[in-house]
Amino acid sequence: MLGAQPLPMSVMERAAAENVWGIATAIDIYDCDPATIRDAEAIRRFVVELCDLIQMKRFGETQVIHFGEDEKVAGYSMVQLIETSLISAHFANLTNTTYLDVFSCKPYDPDVVADFAREFFGGSRVETSVTFRR
Repeated sequence: MLGAQPLPMSVMERAAAENVWGIATAIDIYDCDPATIRDAEAIRRFVVELCDLIQMKRFGETQVIHFGEDEKVAGYSMVQLIETSLISAHFANLTNTTYLDVFSCKPYDPDVVADFAREFFGGSRVETSVTFRR
């Protein structure tokens, strides 16, 4: 067909074509379920399910700590080392927002992560930013 445009490459296809070292994704999820983002066990369960979904091997225990004297930043923070780097997040109580970061030298699909996280935390809207690390 004349004038047909090629389909855009997925993030994983681009990462492979450009031979990047890793993919870093920042995912902001708005209007999350307040009960879920304030539940340390739910956050730990999220990490296990996410790692299984994107086939990342967890290294050590998930750290989930609540802190923040300033109401603007109060909430749980989470860190999970994975064999290919790390997953981290902060859950802001004041705004019911999840700020999730996934960095790995093993390819993964950022859209799969964003969709799963939005559904898990009951968010209404997601903003995603992907950076290739070289």
